[in-house]
Amino acid sequence: MGEMVRVLVVHEEELLRSALVQLLRSDDALEVSSMSPRADVPDHDVLPTDVCVVDGECLHGPGEAHDASFRARCGERLVVLTTLRRPGVLRRAFEGGALGLVDKNAPAQRLITAVHTVAKGERFLDAALSVALLEGAVMPLTARELSVLSLAAQGSPMPEIAARLHLSRGTVRNYMATAIRKVGARNRVDAIRIVQNAGWT
Repeated sequence: MGEMVRVLVVHEEELLRSALVQLLRSDDALEVSSMSPRADVPDHDVLPTDVCVVDGECLHGPGEAHDASFRARCGERLVVLTTLRRPGVLRRAFEGGALGLVDKNAPAQRLITAVHTVAKGERFLDAALSVALLEGAVMPLTARELSVLSLAAQGSPMPEIAARLHLSRGTVRNYMATAIRKVGARNRVDAIRIVQNAGWT
């Protein structure tokens, strides 16, 4: 029998975290522990780690505090779970250096295969996610358009958005109109929904 692969599962919901742990433990070559992404200090029973299996919704930009606890344990040997509907999450994972990307709708064995592949330092990209990754590779909005939409999503009125971004109200309206058009939305609320559903914010 080969060397054991030590796996850390990072998921917000305890039930799903436990289910992933049980799934991975079905492979005798995997030694599995888990933690919440919000844990400042991992639980005492968290093992040294070769690969982290991380829910894409827990993943933020490289180096952000929210990621620090599990990134410090795994480096870039991340296997990220996400879906076709979240191209922004896929892009963040890929640009953050994740070696494995697995569709949440994939058969269970695919996750186990991804863990073994990433443990060897090789990339694993679920075929179902390839097209979504390409779509997610090009963010349709500029940083300024995204800022305007993000502030609007928080409930900020136009004058407040203009003040916070040091822009005129007319410029903010223009950014908003452009963002709505670029994402193919009907209005501001629809644009916010589209951007959030894609995982861009």
